[in-house]
Amino acid sequence: MTHTHPEAQPPLTPAEVEALARTAHAGQTDKAGRPYAEHLHAVAEGVRARGGDAEQIAAAWLHDSVEDDALPERWLHEAALSRRTKDIVLALTKRAGEEPEAYARRILATPGALLVKEADLAHNADPARLAVLDEATRTRLTEKYARMRALLGLTDGKRTGQYGKGGGEAGQGAPGS
Repeated sequence: MTHTHPEAQPPLTPAEVEALARTAHAGQTDKAGRPYAEHLHAVAEGVRARGGDAEQIAAAWLHDSVEDDALPERWLHEAALSRRTKDIVLALTKRAGEEPEAYARRILATPGALLVKEADLAHNADPARLAVLDEATRTRLTEKYARMRALLGLTDGKRTGQYGKGGGEAGQGAPGS
């Protein structure tokens, strides 16, 4: 039996990445009880709206797949995806016991990851999504998301979407800042 090296495989199309993510998260729901694929779709659309490229959109569809054990990390390493897409997914994968500061540093150090995380945080913090949660959970999550935005330098005056395809990487200043 011959093992096909990932680079030898044709790359997954955007439709294939979406289908894989939807299948991997089938049956999962978010904190509000909604199908998890709705969150993935919203993050992918958020990345697209912020000027993200195809690799970042693919990472948006897969951003929680390893963390949620929907897909094994080995699958990600062997998948017919670009190195950059894989790096973004791994950067966005929280590790057990990891401090938020370390998580934020990894995102900032990974080209393309900040824009995907910004879209993720925007959907997670959507007031309409949070409104259906109990007050204690809503307050806890609102504070958690605000803290991560601060750690990532995502304040109201500095949005990665202003930078277009560059993805607002670390080291790029916002216009006029």
